[in-house]
Amino acid sequence: MPFLELALTVRAEDEARAENALSDIGALSVTLLDADASTPNERAVLEPGVGEQPLWPQITLLALFPGDTVPELVLHALDAFDSGLDLAGAQFREVADQDWERAWMDQYEPLAFGKRTWIVPWNMDAPAESEGGAIVRLDPGLAFGSGTHPTTALCLAWLDSLDLAGKTVLDFGCGSGILALAALKLGAERAVGVDNDPQALSATADNAERNGVGDRLAVYAPEDEPPATYPVVVANILAVALDALADTLAARVQPGGVIALSGILHGQEPALLERYAAWFDDLQAVQEGDWMRITGRRRAG
Repeated sequence: MPFLELALTVRAEDEARAENALSDIGALSVTLLDADASTPNERAVLEPGVGEQPLWPQITLLALFPGDTVPELVLHALDAFDSGLDLAGAQFREVADQDWERAWMDQYEPLAFGKRTWIVPWNMDAPAESEGGAIVRLDPGLAFGSGTHPTTALCLAWLDSLDLAGKTVLDFGCGSGILALAALKLGAERAVGVDNDPQALSATADNAERNGVGDRLAVYAPEDEPPATYPVVVANILAVALDALADTLAARVQPGGVIALSGILHGQEPALLERYAAWFDDLQAVQEGDWMRITGRRRAG
């Protein structure tokens, strides 16, 4: 059965009311995307926490309705529900009912990060140049994270640069588990994935099993994570969450250990550098496009 898809771009401050309106008029699903990304592959999925300010100044909402829905009636219902929404740029298209996961695989290509790391979809052979490297076979499953977005690419390149042999790595906000899996393939002895989304935890565990490292990766909701410190911590989440969780993340890094923080727009990094300077030395910010990664080393005491 085909569906009717509505694409509606709104300001970040109007995102919540637009999402509520779409849900209330019968949208089957609503997906939030970065409206200003320069390429489709950079249109990361946005999952802000309760009360959090969305990361981007403009958000595109993709809403699915039954295929026999009349577009004009959707716009009329939205206007009746919330007359303050700007509907001038609303766009509709018919989308076929299909296996979305397989469609993603058909469009995805193997990607290299750093000197050793490769992300390869399940339905493709690893390229010849990846021989001897750290190959992660990825299936997005129920959570997103394929390595195509700069925030993930920055973290993968950082992990690729480390000597992880025998170490345990914490992936805080693990999503699909791509960073934890890459760490294990790069030589880490164990990895721990933490996420507040049960679907992300399921996807991470499933991807770990498919990569043959399920016995070396544990996943937890934040409230269930056992108290521990780690030599390597990576957190690819929203900048506002990195600020709110600074004490928590700092406490997870053992003295002399290293941390990487990503999900940061250019311009947001000065405040975070100042925030994390309370615990970390050698703080550095690296930019890729509009995105930043901060790394540092936990000082003793």
